[in-house]
Amino acid sequence: SVMMGAHILASGKLADKPEKLVRYRQVMGDECEHLLTLSNRVVMLTEIDRGELELHKEEVALRPLLRDIAEKYQLKAAKTIHFDIDCEEGCSVYADAFCLREILSNLVDNAVKYSNEEVLIILSGKKTDNGIGIPLSEQHKIFNKFERVASGSRKTSASGFGLGLNYVLQVVSAHGGMVKVESMEGSYSEFTLQFPLR
Repeated sequence: SVMMGAHILASGKLADKPEKLVRYRQVMGDECEHLLTLSNRVVMLTEIDRGELELHKEEVALRPLLRDIAEKYQLKAAKTIHFDIDCEEGCSVYADAFCLREILSNLVDNAVKYSNEEVLIILSGKKTDNGIGIPLSEQHKIFNKFERVASGSRKTSASGFGLGLNYVLQVVSAHGGMVKVESMEGSYSEFTLQFPLR
C-alpha cells in the first residue's frame, strides 16, 4: 500500500484531486504506523526470547490510558465501536507504560478485528467485549506465535500475522503477571491481565 501510494503521488495523477490526495496520504501514514507497530512487537518478542527485555516500571494511571486508547480507535475504525470504561479514578497499574499501552492496544485491535460491524468493548480496571468469540477447541492455541483462529478470520476477514496475543502473553509474563481468557463462541471474549502490585 505504501509503495503503491508513493508511486501514484509521484506520478502527479492526483494533482487536481485534493480529496484523493489527502486519502492516499492518510492510508500511507496508517500503513507506516502499522508496520512500525508490528516491527516493534517483533523486536520486543526477540528481546523477551533472549532474556534482554528491560522494563521501566512505574505507577501508570489506568483510566486516562483507557480513555486515550478508546478515543484513538473510535477515530480510526471503519466500523461502529462502543466503549464502556469501567475504571475508577486513581486506579493504577505498576508496569512499563509503553508496554502496557502496546498490549492493551493489541487487545482492543483484536476486539475490533474479530467482531461484526458493530462492537461493544468493555475496558475494566477491576481485579477481575461482544465479539464473535473463540471456540473452546481453539482457546489453548491462541497465545502461540503465528496462531490465528481460523473460524474468526473467515467470519470477519480479519488480517494479521498471529503475533499479537503471543506478544501480550510474553510482555505480561515479563512483568510477572498472567493473562486469562474466557470466551463463548458467537457471543463474547474476555481477556484478563493480572499484574503484581510491585
